[in-house]
Amino acid sequence: MPDSFPLRPVTDAEFAIWARVIADTYGEDRSDEDLARERDSVELDRTLAAFDGDTPVAGAAACTRSLTVPGAVLPVAGVTWVGVAPTHRRRGILTAMMRRQLTELHEGCREPLAVLRPAEAGIYGRYGYGPSSRGAPLRGDKRAMVFRPGTDFGAGRIRLPARAQARPLIEAVYERVRRGAVGWPARTAGLWDVRLHDEPQARDGAGALRYAVHREPDGRATGYALYRLKSERDIFGANAGVVQVMELTAVSRTAYAALWRFLAGIDLVPWIAYEAAVDEPLPHLLTDPRAVRSAEVDRLWVRLVDVDRALAGRRYTTALDVVLDVEDRFCPWNTGRYRLQANGEAARCARTSAAPELRLTSAELGAAYLGGTTLTALAAAGLVEELRPGALAHASTAFRGAREPFYPGGWAFPAY
Repeated sequence: MPDSFPLRPVTDAEFAIWARVIADTYGEDRSDEDLARERDSVELDRTLAAFDGDTPVAGAAACTRSLTVPGAVLPVAGVTWVGVAPTHRRRGILTAMMRRQLTELHEGCREPLAVLRPAEAGIYGRYGYGPSSRGAPLRGDKRAMVFRPGTDFGAGRIRLPARAQARPLIEAVYERVRRGAVGWPARTAGLWDVRLHDEPQARDGAGALRYAVHREPDGRATGYALYRLKSERDIFGANAGVVQVMELTAVSRTAYAALWRFLAGIDLVPWIAYEAAVDEPLPHLLTDPRAVRSAEVDRLWVRLVDVDRALAGRRYTTALDVVLDVEDRFCPWNTGRYRLQANGEAARCARTSAAPELRLTSAELGAAYLGGTTLTALAAAGLVEELRPGALAHASTAFRGAREPFYPGGWAFPAY
C-alpha cells in the first residue's frame, strides 16, 4: 500500500466520520443517534483507519470477545467495521489493514483466534480465514407443520412478557446454553443491547420484537424465542405473512418443542422463517419434514492467529498424536511443523522436526477448527494432503464435534 494512506487507530473525534465511511460501503446510513449508540461498543484502541490526508478512507476493528469452541471457551478477536471507500479500492488498503491487525494480535500475544462474518465469502480466504460454521436459512409452511404423535412438550407454559421483564430471563437461558454450544459467543450487556435493538428503522417493515419465554411449573425459565410478525401479500394478493424468528434457545428438548409448537400455532401468518443450525432438530419433530426447507450458507470464518496456541486451546473427540506441516503465507510466523497431541482432557501443540503426516494451510485449519468442516472433505477437494496412511481419517474424527457449530441469530451491523 502506498505510504500516502498511513494506518492508525481513530480518535473519539474522528469516530463519526470513520464509521460513516465504513457504513457507506454497505449502503447503510447512520444517524447521529445510531453513532452514539454504536460508539459505546467500539474499542477505539482496537480500530484501524487508512487516511488520505486527514480523512479516513477505510477501516477495520477488533472487538474483545470470547467464543465457545470444542471443549473450551476461548478469547477471540471479533473482526468488524471492515470497509474501504469505493474511491480508494484496489490499492492494497484492505490487505494492509488485515496484515496489521493480525500482526498486532501475534506480537502482543493477544487472542489466538480471529473470527468474522464476511459480507462477501470470496474475500477473507486470502488472509488465512476458513469458513468454520454454517447456517441454514429455513422457511416453513405453518399449515403443514404437524408435530409427530407422542412429541413431549413438557408441562411448562409460554408467556409474552415485556422487554424489561423478559431480558434477564433470556440472558440467563442463553448463558446456560452457550457454554456447551460450539460457535456461540459470550454476550456482554452492550452486545445484548445490540441484539435486542428494536427501533422501527431496524425492523425492515416487520412489527416490534416479541419475547416468548418458556417457564417450567416451578417458575424456572428454560427457553425463549425472539420473533417479529411481518404482513405481506404475494403477487395474487394472498396472505404471505411471516413469523420471523430472530433467535430460539432452549435448555431442554421439551422446552425446544414447546417453543416451536407455539410459533407454528400463531394465527393469521402462514409462513415461518428462521436461520437454523445445519443439524436443527425441528424437521425431525414433524410428520412431514418437508414442511420446513432450508439451504446452507457459510457464517463464521475462523483465522488461527497462532497455530500452536489455537490448536492447544480446544479439545478433541479422540486421542490424537499427529504432525502437521502448515503453510501460512500471510502470517509467516505460523509456517512450519507442529506436533499436536490430545487425550480428551487436554491438548498440547509445539513445533517439531518430526516427519509430517498431514500437509495443509492455516485456512484449512480455520475451516476445521470448530468441528464442522471435516479434514476429509477438505482433502477430497485437494486442500489437505495425507503423508502417512491413516493420519487423515483419525485426525478428521478427532477434530469433529458432537453437533454442527452454529453462530446463533447473527448481529445487526456492525457486529462480527
